[in-house]
Order: sequence, then C-alpha cells, then structure tokens
Amino acid sequence: MADTYQKSMMDTLYWWGIPTMFRCPNQGPEGQDIALVGVPHSTGNGTTERDQHLGPRALRDVSAVARRAHIGFGLDPWQVAKIVDVGDVPFPRANDNEDCIEQITRFYRQIDAAGARPVSVGGDHSITGGIVQALGCGQITGGVPVCFLHLDAHTDVFTKVDHFLGAKKSAAHWGAYLADQGRADPQHSMQIGLRGHARTLDWLQPSYDYGYNVVTMKEFRKRGIEDVVAQIREVMAGRPVYITFDLDCLDPTVAPAVSNLEPGEKGFDIDQAVALLHAVRGMNIVGGDVVCMMPTKDSPNRITALTASAIMFEMISMMAETVGNGAGG
Repeated sequence: MADTYQKSMMDTLYWWGIPTMFRCPNQGPEGQDIALVGVPHSTGNGTTERDQHLGPRALRDVSAVARRAHIGFGLDPWQVAKIVDVGDVPFPRANDNEDCIEQITRFYRQIDAAGARPVSVGGDHSITGGIVQALGCGQITGGVPVCFLHLDAHTDVFTKVDHFLGAKKSAAHWGAYLADQGRADPQHSMQIGLRGHARTLDWLQPSYDYGYNVVTMKEFRKRGIEDVVAQIREVMAGRPVYITFDLDCLDPTVAPAVSNLEPGEKGFDIDQAVALLHAVRGMNIVGGDVVCMMPTKDSPNRITALTASAIMFEMISMMAETVGNGAGG
C-alpha cells in the first residue's frame, strides 16, 4: 500500500521518470480503447513558424501534472478505459509536407485497424488532414465520413490558393480536400470561433460553399453558449464525431504560444472552450487532436502546454466515459 501511495505521488512530478502522455504505458494500439499519439510535424504551415513539431514533447513533459480524475463526470478515465501512448508518427522526410501527410495516414490506418480511438497532439493543423484520410470512412466510423467539431480562429478551407507557401495538403487546406475525398461531412460539421484577420472580404465563403455550419466569434458572443451547444448537438447527433482543436481559438492571454496569434478580437476563455467540447459528450467520438502549440514561445510556467494537456484530458475523458458505458461503437 505504501509503495502504491508513494508511486502515485511521484507520478505527478513531471520532471521524474520517462515522460509519456499522462503517464500512460508506451505500447501499440492493439487491444486498446484509446491511443494517444504525438505528431511532431511543422512543414504544413508553410511559414518560418516551424517549431510546432516540438508540441508533443512539451505536452508529454507537463502532462504528468494534469488532472487524473474528472470530478465533473465522476470518472477516472484511466480505470474505465485501456489507454496507451503509442509514441510519435515517424517522419523520415520531415521537410516534405506531402510525404509527411501520407506518413500520418499510414500510421493512423494501423490505429484504426486495431480499433483504438486516437487522441493526438501536434504539430501544425495540417496533421488533421493526414489523420482523417485514415479515419474517415474507416473501421472506427463504420465506413462513413467523420463530422468535425472544429474550434479555430481560421477556417482551414482556403480553396482560393493552390498551396500555402509550397505545402499543398497544408494547414490551410484540409477542411476542403477531406470533403472532396468524401472523408468528412461538412453539412454535419461545426466550425466555431472564427475570428482570423481576413485578407479578403469573402474569406469565409469557401466554408459556406462546402456546407460547413459556421459560427464566428462575433456570432458566438451574440447568440450565447447555450444556443451554440444546442446547434452542435442537433447537427452532429448520431454521427461519428472528430474533434479538432486549434489552440489559437483561445484568447492569447490563455494560450500565448500558438503559431497564428489573433489578438484583434477576444478568443474563447478556457471555460467556454470546455463547454463547447462537452456539447458532444455521450456521442460517438472517434478521435480528436490538439494542434498549433509553439513551445519555444511559451511562458516560463508553460501555460500553453498545460492548457493543451487540459483540453486533451477533456477529450480523453469523454471518450473513456463512452467506452465505460459500452456505447459509441
């Protein structure tokens, strides 16, 4: 008993031991419910803001101090679900974005075949494209496209440019090409929190053209969170949900270390973001990701990495709860 207690105390010390996500065992996805994955990829953003590939290491380092139990759910996710850290996607040609996206897809096809639901940390937002190329219409979804709960300051449906500084399947394009492939269902997807500094007056038009349900930050404040949550639940009910969370949807005071800061308009506070995530609680969540962390820009207290781990914990807890209830398959 004493040894168990002492280990539980040591496990909360982020500087002690071998860092895995939330102290989970490092092993393959076979026979597991949830697979935690690092995707250390930066070349899909196409800019000099390249250290997003350090995000998985930063989150692994601090996640030991994250919450172990979800008081609001009355749930210990680590007890009700089999959860492992499967490691990082390998990128032998890390500066070649198109090769990296295909490496991601190959890696996640193995996870999908194993029946584990992935929760990932990036990496820039292009990783969502590689992941959903594997999960959309895959085994976990039952052969149908995913529906996105997409929290972001930007649409990532920028069809008016062929590439983003050389990257074709870029952080700016996945929302379009996944719909073109039939891997994602825009009409039952939500894009919430958009407030990016527009370069053209029609910057939202591609999302509307594809049929995404768009809630800009201004609309969110006008409508209120309860109304938006009700829309999420109506639009996504009964469908396989994939959560993609760009940390730049948060206000810069909450998450300062992101790749594309949007200081001109207030973003979500953490309570608002978590409440929006909880809108899909109890639904068939087939996976999720947290993207666009810039560890070299973080505060000394590493608040952005800690915030990313908190968001990831919410995703894990919702998925574990579904597993524990024997539903969602």
